[in-house]
Amino acid sequence: MGDIMPNQLTVREVARGMNLEVLAGEAGLDHVITNPNLTKPGLELAGLFDFYEHNRIQIIGSKEGVFFKSLSLEDQLTRVRRLFEEQPPAFVFSVNVPVPELFIGLGNEFSIPVMKSPYQTTSLFGELFNFLQSRLAERTFMHGALMDINGVGVVITGQSGIGKSEVALELIRRGYMLVADDMIEIYQKERGVLIGTAPDLLKKYLEVRGIGIVNVVYMFGVRAYRENKKISLIVHLETWDENKQFDRLGLKEETEKIFDTEVVSMSLPITEARNTATLVEAAAFDFKAKIAGYRSAEEFSECLNDKIALNAKNDQVKP
Repeated sequence: MGDIMPNQLTVREVARGMNLEVLAGEAGLDHVITNPNLTKPGLELAGLFDFYEHNRIQIIGSKEGVFFKSLSLEDQLTRVRRLFEEQPPAFVFSVNVPVPELFIGLGNEFSIPVMKSPYQTTSLFGELFNFLQSRLAERTFMHGALMDINGVGVVITGQSGIGKSEVALELIRRGYMLVADDMIEIYQKERGVLIGTAPDLLKKYLEVRGIGIVNVVYMFGVRAYRENKKISLIVHLETWDENKQFDRLGLKEETEKIFDTEVVSMSLPITEARNTATLVEAAAFDFKAKIAGYRSAEEFSECLNDKIALNAKNDQVKP
């Protein structure tokens, strides 16, 4: 796994990603945003600046818009200017709120973008927060392929040349979806939820030795690819080693820690006689069964113990 990398985002990227109309302050579109949280400056419009969170994007919704219009012209001028003087990253108005000329003028004066959203206030708050959280989250990188196998996000790893991409290609042919090949970009959406995606340059592409780089959407259609996926299982492909002991029953569950999240992991020994794609597919289906509450290994172990206990009891009653 690679180093943990902080991410950064400009106001311009937010405007593009959230389809925001820039009305003023275009000179500030390249300012960097570091805080994914949002705030609505209701208290500040009322004149209380003790708790002004000026390092956040400021959302002006219906309540703030109505309250602003109720203020005297003098209060509007002094309080809104104070909002801009603290240099917040941007102001975003929800769809139903008219943008006052005062905000337009001060946005250009202070080079702070004033933007209009196509969303109503509640939707704007949720959509923008999710966008910022995902884009500003720390990233780490892992070599391998990430597949969506019947709803399970499976990372396929292993030493170079072991056949990870070939396994991914066969799984795509069976109707499953590629998320990333060769390099997986991972961020933690929240504790317990890891999201994997491909770096921008590698999206939709798969490298197959002997063929080269292929576009899976062009070859197999749009259903062969998805932008991102929650990571649930890590499968390590290993060359068969007769001296290494593997868990034959599957009673012991291994995990790997990425950020603050433990991810179930397992090792698959492979040989020329074993169909690796089928093994990875089976591992994903078994994981899904365990999530649903069914564990084959434990059921087998219980049946075996019951059989041993029954045989021992029968031996005791024999004359």
